[in-house]
Amino acid sequence: MGTLRMTTPRLLALQTLLDDPEQERYGLDLATQAGLEPATVYPILVAFETVGWVSSREEDVDAHVVGRPRRRYYRLTATGVTAARDAIAARHQRSARSSSRRLAW
Repeated sequence: MGTLRMTTPRLLALQTLLDDPEQERYGLDLATQAGLEPATVYPILVAFETVGWVSSREEDVDAHVVGRPRRRYYRLTATGVTAARDAIAARHQRSARSSSRRLAW
């Protein structure tokens, strides 16, 4: 487990996952809901899984029967829920501090 540098795309993915932490989402669905490109969201999900913030599973379907590739579903872990809330709160605090700084003249 570890920490990650929080970028805007990572925060968008975390916020989307936090909207319903118990819901499993597949990558394309998550990308669409977060407003990210699929090529952006998959490395983010791998990073989150590497540090233990999300767990994933591959769906158990026959790709020929359903007419599409099998999906990998992602869900926040308990650690991930806490980390996501902390990361989003920290970003809000930084934003509030920077917007309260005014020029003296």
